[in-house]
Amino acid sequence: MPITPTDKIWMNGELVDWDKAQVHVLTHGLHYGSGVFEGIRAYETAEGPAIFRLTEHIERLFNSAKILGMEIPYTVQELIDATKEVVAVNGLPSCYIRPLAYLGYGEMGLNTLPCKVDVSIACWPWGAYLGDDAVTKGVRMKISSWTRHDHNTMPPAAKTTGNYVNSSLAKVEALKAGYDEAIMLAPNGLIAECSGENIFVARKGQLITPPLSAGALEGITQNTVMTIAKDLGFEAVVDNIARSDLYIAEEAFVCGTAAEVSSVNSVDDRSIPCPGPMTKAIAETYMNTVTGKDDRYKHWNELAV
Repeated sequence: MPITPTDKIWMNGELVDWDKAQVHVLTHGLHYGSGVFEGIRAYETAEGPAIFRLTEHIERLFNSAKILGMEIPYTVQELIDATKEVVAVNGLPSCYIRPLAYLGYGEMGLNTLPCKVDVSIACWPWGAYLGDDAVTKGVRMKISSWTRHDHNTMPPAAKTTGNYVNSSLAKVEALKAGYDEAIMLAPNGLIAECSGENIFVARKGQLITPPLSAGALEGITQNTVMTIAKDLGFEAVVDNIARSDLYIAEEAFVCGTAAEVSSVNSVDDRSIPCPGPMTKAIAETYMNTVTGKDDRYKHWNELAV
């Protein structure tokens, strides 16, 4: 999806022009994938642009950095404030936000200990990742031939830039085969997650999402969905899922900051009822939540002013 340039990007404590937000070709993160990032959305609300679960996203950025042994030279609050500033200065009613911490220019080689950490925060208008009709029409999924990382190979709990080569291989494979998205298996053959989303499957009236031990990212949208589902009276649990569970699912959906809540209409050409009643109810409540229309969850929205 093309990026629409905005006015300013926050880089190492300063707002710089979009086309001047540059790094050196010998930046460490460019060569070795040594960075961590977040995907966050701000939504238009009656009170102005509100950033959804901003604090939790920035806290997860710091957790990812800790797993990599990176020390971000700012506090959580400083990056929260910087995110609000960059959204406000660009004057966008809604947008996608990309905080990034990476090892910068000045050192090269596999020893990261001497490397400095640079931080940037950009935002731009971005539509629905899997399509505007992803809730009603659903997306076609394919089990990828690419396996999600083992915990002792690359830490899947960290939202690390280098990890996403794995995701990109799976995504492109699915697209070239005529599908919309890929589902990735854990090394033990059970379902982990999609290339960039968590997945939920309905079996016998119960919603199930894979555990972190399977290699799934600890999703903030996933947590949001679990909360909404339970408040709607649905049973939602974390448990193992086999690929056969997908083939005979009563309904299924994927979720993430970019994808929001998107129905699944088939897996490996096995049709799934779409959209299912739980998916429709959760998707509707989710959109009301992020746009500030559901008072139960307004504490998740942080105004960018």
